[in-house]
Amino acid sequence: MSARDIIKQAESALSAVYDARDEVAYQNQVRVIEAFKEFRVREHHFYPSSGYGYGDAGRDNLENIYARVFAGEDALVRTQIVSGTHAISASLFGILRPGDKLISITGRPYDTLGRIIGKDSDTHGSLIEKGINYQEIAMDKQGYPDIPAISDVIDDKTRMVLIQRSRGYSLRQAVSIETMSNMIKTVKAKNPDTIIFVDNCYGEFTDILEPGHCGVDLIAGSLIKNPGGGLAPSGGYIAGNKDLVQEVAYHVTAPGLGKELGSSPFDKRYLYQGLFLAPHVVLQALKGAILLAYIFEQYGYEVWPRWNEPRSDIVQAVKLNNTDEVLQFCQEIQSNSPVDSDVTLEYAELPGYSHKIVMAAGTFVQGSSIELSCDAPLRSPHAVYLQGGLTYEHCQYLVARLMDRFIT
Repeated sequence: MSARDIIKQAESALSAVYDARDEVAYQNQVRVIEAFKEFRVREHHFYPSSGYGYGDAGRDNLENIYARVFAGEDALVRTQIVSGTHAISASLFGILRPGDKLISITGRPYDTLGRIIGKDSDTHGSLIEKGINYQEIAMDKQGYPDIPAISDVIDDKTRMVLIQRSRGYSLRQAVSIETMSNMIKTVKAKNPDTIIFVDNCYGEFTDILEPGHCGVDLIAGSLIKNPGGGLAPSGGYIAGNKDLVQEVAYHVTAPGLGKELGSSPFDKRYLYQGLFLAPHVVLQALKGAILLAYIFEQYGYEVWPRWNEPRSDIVQAVKLNNTDEVLQFCQEIQSNSPVDSDVTLEYAELPGYSHKIVMAAGTFVQGSSIELSCDAPLRSPHAVYLQGGLTYEHCQYLVARLMDRFIT
């Protein structure tokens, strides 16, 4: 049986799962459309601005839309924010002060965020170096947040808790909105003044609700992941309580200036249209991940999440046997991408990572992980982390190529 025939059989078995994902995408699309209508998007909102960016109506209107879509009072959406890590870093440094206590309640953060915190490194300028007290609460044995342990550590000195929604380079479950809601209730019951901050990278539009809908105070993410819809060429966002967004804006620009500064030197159409397309593009990525998980699981591979499990991020992990297979898997993705398909991959040192990394990213936007991409650290348990897919058809094509190498 050909790879294409196996895929068609898999799609038949997955029809109910796909239907459920279609409904999530529809509800998210409705929310985005209604926000666009409410804030009366016009052609002039797309125009570039220069210099200081005073009076940039398109920038301000886009931030209103982001705030509404992500259930916040305010938002900061800027191309000057260079990545999701930058958005998260700006949020932490903008709000926390020496002596404050920060607790990660989803275990060890992603590699680049770990460097910002400075727990296991001597990174110059880290939070710990600047006097922030830091603590981690490990996930439980099943890979879920340890609610009793979280309750035990929250006290009147806890300024902020950090929730990393996505799995990062781990095999734990992504944090669902339902689980997040329980975490928030636990924290607020112990200290109502504790700020709930969510690293929302890879999680946008995977559920009908966003973290802001369940009481999160602040979220941050990247425009070259889910909310950029594959069109945004750069940027990041922060959304949530108005006073917190303003504090972060003072850090990003300067105290007293905040959101008033920040020009948009290129056509903002990409940012608007990318957000409009994002619910559909995330649907494409999720269907591709589910398809790969279903087929690889049928042929004996361990996958996280499994094809029939709930999903709160777009990341699909697959456990392979050794570092060579990891490299081959990523190379197959690179070789079947629309950009740089002739590039040969290798493990390499990258800024912010504790191990060598291999990254397959034959993408139109450099580093875009809403586009079909895959990366993996050079360490056990030899898992690859696949994400993105602008079209389901590209996902199908890639799954067939992977099957030719690893299955059939």
